[in-house]
Order: sequence, then structure tokens, then C-alpha cells
Amino acid sequence: MKLAARLDRIEPFYVMELGKAAQRIAAGPLCDPARGGRRMILLNIGEPDFGAAPRVREAAAAALVNTPYTPALGLPALREAISRWYAQRFGLAIAPERIAITAGASAGLQLACLALFERGDEVLMPDPCYPCNRHFVTTADATPRLLPTGAAERFQLAPQQVRDAWTPASRGVLLASPSNPTGTSIAPEALRDIAGFVRERGGVTVVDEIYLPLSYDERFGHSALGLPGGLGDDVVTVNSFSKYFGMTGWRLGWLVLPPELVPAIERLAQNHYICASTIAQQAALACFEPASIAEFERRRAVLRERRDFIVPALNELGLTVPVAPDGAFYAWMDVSRHHADSWAFAHELLESAQVALTPGRDFGLADPQRWMRLSFASSMDDLQEAVRRLREVLG
Repeated sequence: MKLAARLDRIEPFYVMELGKAAQRIAAGPLCDPARGGRRMILLNIGEPDFGAAPRVREAAAAALVNTPYTPALGLPALREAISRWYAQRFGLAIAPERIAITAGASAGLQLACLALFERGDEVLMPDPCYPCNRHFVTTADATPRLLPTGAAERFQLAPQQVRDAWTPASRGVLLASPSNPTGTSIAPEALRDIAGFVRERGGVTVVDEIYLPLSYDERFGHSALGLPGGLGDDVVTVNSFSKYFGMTGWRLGWLVLPPELVPAIERLAQNHYICASTIAQQAALACFEPASIAEFERRRAVLRERRDFIVPALNELGLTVPVAPDGAFYAWMDVSRHHADSWAFAHELLESAQVALTPGRDFGLADPQRWMRLSFASSMDDLQEAVRRLREVLG
């Protein structure tokens, strides 16, 4: 069978391959209590351990009675609830008509890429970045162009870097703030300068904000939709119910779009999946009830406590985190003091410590063997036990 050539440009999702290896070891003698084994600690997947909030689960059960298709852009009530949330959380007036409910943030990014990019276009992105984001650009037959970043730029694109890299083929930038894998956000002034430059060149700025509600620093906890001088009106943002709202597996997200882009996204959504899950949408309405918001804020405080434990602990182990995460639940660490190849190192730690971490090869091309990602979305008990095991192994 002949496959489409675009598949040649899409690599496997290596975190999933590492996860398979962790599962094999977890099912073997090293993790068998009857043989003196110990359980695998999974710090490789970005999935909070809290689950959906109580009112969300109750709303989902009630929604089972009737699950017709919704409009392709989502339930009007949910679009309105998200609009009110932007006003309450960020002080932004976002019209519900600009909001498109999608089958997860991944579907939202895919729709945006299909609507905006085509063959011959280049999209500038930071290296490291979430691998699926660049593959969405590829599936639109455009070319993701990764620009190496470092600790000095918080692992985010710098305005001068974008100016220097821009060519006649450049169509836009795709950023993530806070970022997966680094948990770091782009400085507001840098985002403003990049968005302004891109607009001057007739391009588009797309910002993945799925971790934005999990911001721990007031300086960075602002949406790109609020950029001054009307810049925010031109930005496309993507968000998700998976992270802050705890609905991983429900596959529900949303886009905020310039008004002129809404009809194109609606047409694509109609043809790609008709609508997002009706049950998930009905359940998500409960996310915005005061009791649910209070629970999400409690969880955010817990994640911050975990960050404040794990980052100093990793630094003490020589797994250096050069920029402390200001959002999300990831620590991006330099493992070169202990190993020359993070892929091999990750597999060795599965065997020696029964701790699963994510090697850097998923996230870019700039020295990936030096880097590893740890997710602190697991319990404090798991984090403390993982540190104890790593200390035993690393000395």
C-alpha cells in the first residue's frame, strides 16, 4: 500500500514509545512485589492526577439522557461561558462568536493550520516545542521551521530572532506560552514585538495557551488576546479543558479566532468531525461554576507546591533546571552531567530506578540528547519517592 509522502516528515511520538517500554518493565519482575520489585513511577506523561471535578462528572451523567449533535462551533451556552471566563479571569471582552469549541486542543490546532497554512509556507516555531504542534503544520503541507532557543530567552522565540529568520515564504509563528516541554512563558514584551512584526508582514500569530490557567507568576499569566494596540484581535489562540480543568480524555478544547476566520473554521469542523462530543460539552459547562473554579484553583496551588519541591531537588541531583517553570507542570532539565544521551539515559532509569521520564528527542533538533522532561503532575508522594530513587542511582 502506498502511503502519503507527508508521513515521511512525521516522526513517531517518542514519549509514547518510552511509555510502552515503561509498561513492559512495570509488568515484569522488576516491578513484581512478589519478587521484591517496586512499582513504576510515571513522570513522563503530562496528565494531572486529579481527574474531572465532581460537578463536571455529575453534569456528564445528566447529559447521557440526550446527546444530539451540537452546532459545529459548539454549544452556544458553552461559548458564552468561556467568554465570561475570559472577562473574569483576564479582564478581556471576547465575543462568544469568536470562540469555536473543538474536539480537543489538538483538533483546534489542526483546524487552524489547515485554514491558514499551505504548501510552500513556513511557520516559525521555537526549538524545543511540543512535537504534535509542528506535525499539525506538516499535515497542512506547510513546513515548520524550528529556531533554536535557550535559557536566556526562557526557551521562547526572541523578536530579533523572528525578524532575522523571516523570509518571503514565512506565513506566521506558532508559539506556546507556557510551553510544553519547558513550562516557561514568553515575556509579554517579546510576544507583543513578535505579534506586531508578524502583522506588519501580513502573517499570523498562533499561540497555544492550554497551560495558561496554570500560571504561577502574575507577570506571565496574561492571554495573547489582550495584547495592546489591537494586536490581540489578530491572534489565534488555542485552549483546552484537559489541563487546568482536569478533563483529560474528554477531548474538548476551543479556539479564539479573528472574526473573519470563524466561517472557515466552522466549515472545516463540519467536514472533519461534525462537532465536539456533546457529553463533554455539557459536562464542561459545570467547569465554570464557582465550586468548580475554587477546586481548580486549589489544584493549581498544589501543582505550585510540587514545582517548588521538585525543581530544587533536581538541581541538587545535578539534573539542572536552568529556568524554573512559571506555569504548566513540567521541568526541563539538563542531564549532560550524568549522561551523553537522554534517550539511553531514560531507558536506563526505567531499569535502575523504575522512574519514567521523557527524553528530549521528541521536542526538537537543538541538542535534544542533552535534555529531559519531568512531569510533576503526579502526587507529592510519587515525586518524593522518585527523588529518593534517583539519588540512590545517581549518587
